[in-house]
Amino acid sequence: MRYCNMKNIQYKGKDVGLFTLSNANGIVVEITNFGARIVSISLPGREGRRCDVVQGFDNVDDYFPENHSSDFGAVVGRYANRLAGGRIKVDGIEYQLPQNNGPNCLHGGPMGWQYAVYDVVEADERHLLMSMVSPDGDNGFPGCVTMQVTYTLDDDNALRIHYHAETDRSTVLNITNHSYWNLNGDLGSLILNHTLQIDAERYAPVDETLIPLGCFYAVADTPMDFRSSKTVGRYIDADYEQLRIGYGYDHNWVLNQPRTLERPAAVLQSPVSGITLEVYTDAPGIQVYTGNFLDGVVGKGGIAYPRRSAICLETQQYPDSPNHDWPESTGRLVPDKPFNSTTIFKLIAK
Repeated sequence: MRYCNMKNIQYKGKDVGLFTLSNANGIVVEITNFGARIVSISLPGREGRRCDVVQGFDNVDDYFPENHSSDFGAVVGRYANRLAGGRIKVDGIEYQLPQNNGPNCLHGGPMGWQYAVYDVVEADERHLLMSMVSPDGDNGFPGCVTMQVTYTLDDDNALRIHYHAETDRSTVLNITNHSYWNLNGDLGSLILNHTLQIDAERYAPVDETLIPLGCFYAVADTPMDFRSSKTVGRYIDADYEQLRIGYGYDHNWVLNQPRTLERPAAVLQSPVSGITLEVYTDAPGIQVYTGNFLDGVVGKGGIAYPRRSAICLETQQYPDSPNHDWPESTGRLVPDKPFNSTTIFKLIAK
């Protein structure tokens, strides 16, 4: 693999490594304990041509925030997505968090969990278990949180991600994987040709700073309707206020309930490679982001990643949940009630 400069590197005094999972069908997944990031997922596509289907970098140093502020492949927290005004209230106490996305706190602040070095607890060719501790006051958040992430790859081509978190005092929590998918076999190509289907009747509209308005809109008869499969590019530039606000899709879809790991939350497919990605989750929502702010950053093999050259399918709690009355998605974590959630990325090549 090109990703050769992972070993014998440290970040803030902790060892950073590269770990490889593989299965009998030729899928190879590379993961680093820096941000618990998926570095690459490669598999045979059409006519057996091998494809890497996630964007990222060739060298670990490029993931360090001193070089690139990026979420490529990372497990994002303590609170993924946006918190309005960077403010939360927990047990009657208001906390001011970093405002690193206009007036809002995005992905846990400028030094969120995507920049943490996880301890590797277990590792073999099929699974990788990592853990980290986020201390009380980390990026302004209350409570000491112990976090575990487990990646497991099986012979059904399913990459299972399980999150487990515990806290010593009430806090907020939202965790997701932030992989940038491009199934074409060319990580610099646009993903507007991909077809997408989402198991959702509603989505959360946002204001000009991409904070949810506090209500849900029906997707029917709008460019947000992916109940049946259609190309990502079909309506992305439509004259529709929500798409103008996000410069494309950057919204949370309210997944149909009950949510199980037996029914896909989303299905993505490339007509070029013939590769299909099925996403399964027990989370209530999925944020779809079409790489609207990618700006030509140079990634693997010297490839520049232009705007809309990737799509993120971020399974999660609803954005800004602690500031809304959404019982199905509180975004809270309390002592003696551990958080557990699973997302599965299943790849199918035809």
